[in-house]
Amino acid sequence: MRAPAPRYVANDGVIDAARAALGDMLLEASDLVGEVSLTVTRDRLVEAMIALRDHPMLQYQQLMEVAGVDYPSRPERFDVVYCLLSLTRNHRIRVRVLTDEVQPVPSVTEIWPVAGWLEREVYDMYGVLFSGNADLRRILTDYGFRGHPQRKDFPLTGYVELRYSEEAKRVVYQPVQLAQDFRNFDFMSPWEGAEYILPGDEKAPAPAPAATPPAPKAPAASTNVAAQPEAKGAPSPVTADQVVKADAPAAKPRKARVTKPKVTESPADTGIGEATPDAGPKPAKPDVVKKPRARAKPKGTAE
Repeated sequence: MRAPAPRYVANDGVIDAARAALGDMLLEASDLVGEVSLTVTRDRLVEAMIALRDHPMLQYQQLMEVAGVDYPSRPERFDVVYCLLSLTRNHRIRVRVLTDEVQPVPSVTEIWPVAGWLEREVYDMYGVLFSGNADLRRILTDYGFRGHPQRKDFPLTGYVELRYSEEAKRVVYQPVQLAQDFRNFDFMSPWEGAEYILPGDEKAPAPAPAATPPAPKAPAASTNVAAQPEAKGAPSPVTADQVVKADAPAAKPRKARVTKPKVTESPADTGIGEATPDAGPKPAKPDVVKKPRARAKPKGTAE
């Protein structure tokens, strides 16, 4: 296969077919980075989903995923995104609606029963309400969890912490207690040190200033003539006896007393053993190998 993922059909004509099927239920349609996204009216979501499923030019039979997105700066801060798949056309599409913390989104569990668990995830993570879902409970967090962790304004440390109490012999919830306050990092080099005093070190004694080292004294001129360096052209300090010993001829080399020179005339001298059968001269035609002749048996010998 040429591509790592199955190839889908092009988006040509999908938006036009969606406009014809949805009519005034469609608020916005876009085709970006190869994906078609439709924004529909929240109150008529179920009607729009049925049209996308049953229209002959669309036929999106399966609901693959329901996701949430949080934009705190908007009045309707949440996007509920539905990912649909058309098996007959081999094509995917995204449908989204806008809502806030109070206004519920109509449930699509009557069309796709799998939406029950998917809507519970969006409710647990973002706090979006779904009208028509008969079992809208938390599904990922615990029963006593406070808040919705995927919201942008949810604190990183949470509101309560969970631990096992040895005294109560059970799991208990307690308010979050930080061991220390968050430090203010100024991105300085840790080897140079901070120029400010850290909290808690206000009463620490200030370090004493380092004593100024005394200035080095200039060396006095030496009166010893022998210790002073000699000028150019001065006589060598080497004595005459040392010169004679340096010019003396070297000692004559001694010859080694060897009765037999070290040569390797046979395999026994090298210790490698006997020569291999292939060590001999190679035949002129390597493809033709002469077979040794069989010895003739003497007459009268039994087979």
